Amino acid sequence: MSAVPVAETFVSVQGEGRLTGTPSWFVRLSGCNLRCAWCDTPYASWNPEKAARTLDDLVGEARRARDERGVRHAVVTGGEPMMFAIIGGRAGLVSRLRDHGLHVTIETAGTIRPPEDAPADLMSISPKLTNSTPTASQASAGGIEPAWAGAGGRHDARRLNIPVLQSLLDDYPAPGRQLKFVVSDGRDLAEIDALLSALRGWTNDDVMLMPEGVTVPTPQRRQELEAICTQRGWRYCPRLHIELFGNVRGT
Repeated sequence: MSAVPVAETFVSVQGEGRLTGTPSWFVRLSGCNLRCAWCDTPYASWNPEKAARTLDDLVGEARRARDERGVRHAVVTGGEPMMFAIIGGRAGLVSRLRDHGLHVTIETAGTIRPPEDAPADLMSISPKLTNSTPTASQASAGGIEPAWAGAGGRHDARRLNIPVLQSLLDDYPAPGRQLKFVVSDGRDLAEIDALLSALRGWTNDDVMLMPEGVTVPTPQRRQELEAICTQRGWRYCPRLHIELFGNVRGT
């Protein structure tokens, strides 16, 4: 029976993107091909915790959330869920969740794709900017191997894959996609512009800016990003779960 490594499952509201505030069942797959400096789920990436769960078990849990709590949305996240072939294909996790009437979001960095496509209703793509690359001190503090750190390190070499990003934009037309960028400061804007110029087919409505951090941003920080979004026709992306619960697991 097919199984997948899972860090956690839970029901909460979606905290980010187009479906912010929507009650959802989450499955966080454990394992990641990146090591973002500001990762808020190190237990699914830097130091992955996992329990093997069968697809039958996961789909049954999602179905109970639907039947007992009225949850109609599912979110497949990580880590990096696209690492796992089991999510794609007609018999994969995403298709089976949709077969039970659930709207499915996949949250991915957009660096890899499974051998068989996963027919998600919303592909939430979060390309990683330079601000995601860990320094040597950050790697050491997080228990990450030194090879992941710095310019040209393993993370930096893997954090962008233009062909994969383009294929996701091509295969998941609007409104079934979103591009979320984690912004540390105004200097990230030029990097976002450069990346978008290398991609085709996106619209301003796809682009979302989200403040970096695991605490509620200051009013000044929010206003800075909101001003950029207003000028460019992009979307400001709050992190509702941080505002509601703080940086805690299971939310």
